[in-house]
Amino acid sequence: MSKTINSRLLALDVLRGITIAGMILVNNPGSWGHIYTPLGHAEWNGLTPTDLVFPFFMFIMGISTYISLRKYQFEFSLAAAAKILKRTVVIFAIGLGIAWFAILCRTGEWLSFDHIRILGVMQRLALCYGATALIALTVKHRYIPIFIAVMLVGYFILLITGNGFAYNDTNILSIVDRAVLGEAHMYKDNGIDPEGLLSTLPAIAHVLIGFCVGKLLMEVKEISDKLLRLFLVGTVLTFVGFLLSYGCPINKKIWSPTFVLATCGLASSFLALLVWMIDVKGYKTWCRPFEVFGVNPLFIYVMAGVLSILLSSITIPYGVTGEPMALKTYFYNIILQPALGQYLGSLAYALLFVILNWSIGTVLYKNKIYIKI
Repeated sequence: MSKTINSRLLALDVLRGITIAGMILVNNPGSWGHIYTPLGHAEWNGLTPTDLVFPFFMFIMGISTYISLRKYQFEFSLAAAAKILKRTVVIFAIGLGIAWFAILCRTGEWLSFDHIRILGVMQRLALCYGATALIALTVKHRYIPIFIAVMLVGYFILLITGNGFAYNDTNILSIVDRAVLGEAHMYKDNGIDPEGLLSTLPAIAHVLIGFCVGKLLMEVKEISDKLLRLFLVGTVLTFVGFLLSYGCPINKKIWSPTFVLATCGLASSFLALLVWMIDVKGYKTWCRPFEVFGVNPLFIYVMAGVLSILLSSITIPYGVTGEPMALKTYFYNIILQPALGQYLGSLAYALLFVILNWSIGTVLYKNKIYIKI
């Protein structure tokens, strides 16, 4: 297995696509009251398959950040900083725009800023990308692992001294978010915002780990060396993450340090498996649909968010009385649920929604249209 890969690894696009498709799938069930356990988040401590898709994407974002910053030779310049900050602001603004659009469609109020959620998935991606990219240009790379360790240890100390493992509003994360953001601008989950301010710190460390893995990958040309490094990193991080979970629970909602280690380890191991399957053995036919998601990831994710809002907001007259019914409600309650049952119908709706987004993405893919955000 001495094959040399000089071009980009297809497995990177495929894993990125798998995570985007996964996020769209778990975010759009036909009914939130009827989802299979693996397709829901852990209530508090622990991991489900659904808890892996977002951190896997952030891990890949770290690798991609390393690859994209090579053109600057990792040297700070005002031009590079301006480009990074511009992209950070754009991604953050899109996240806010989606939150605003959801409120607009739900209430009809154009100036509905009193209850808009300030942070969210896109905002977390923006902050973590911006911080990682600037750190990569201003800190010597040999110090980044130390930087990661300090952030994770410091965050753990903050959690244990600030009641950070409590699933209520006495949690230091909740206290800070309510003081800075205001309760009206937070996600409602026992006072915990899963993309809150303080938990952004370990999320930045998360992306930095991906950045370091990207460095390890790009330093060698032989595919066998890439595989070895991915498997070693994956094994070590996964083992350490689960071992330390006895004292620091794995928890996505607070992005605990063990959550960072375990999910980065699993992502590295999964990427190694994909590299072996796709780039070494050449088993590529099965992964084309995910490549569609992977080459336009953020655009398709944003598009899915907008379509989801529209399907829940656009109504059609139904029944003898012509009562307005949302398109989503119609497809699930009237078509899918009676035919397939509550749980399978809910899953079928989510799968059909993924296929809808894939269909649009396929048009872009076949026409070689790549929309960068």
